[in-house]
Amino acid sequence: MQYYDVIFHPLISEKAVSMIETENKIVFVVNPKATKPEVKKAVEDAYKVKVDNVNILVDTKGQKRAIVKLNKQFKASELSSKLGMV
Repeated sequence: MQYYDVIFHPLISEKAVSMIETENKIVFVVNPKATKPEVKKAVEDAYKVKVDNVNILVDTKGQKRAIVKLNKQFKASELSSKLGMV
């Protein structure tokens, strides 16, 4: 899969913005068939960052969300501003 087949869009909510500021994490809505390694590779390829960890959950609306923790040398706030989130 290409990165645009895996990552649909970043999630903008109060909790997601809080995670950007405090935990260096960004939340993406992803393909329901995507796995953690696919999400990690897609984020690294698309945004040229290093990913430490990926957690995946399915919300009550049936959307699959990936919570991506970036490496210390990359700032989630900088990436979110590039994406137009904040």
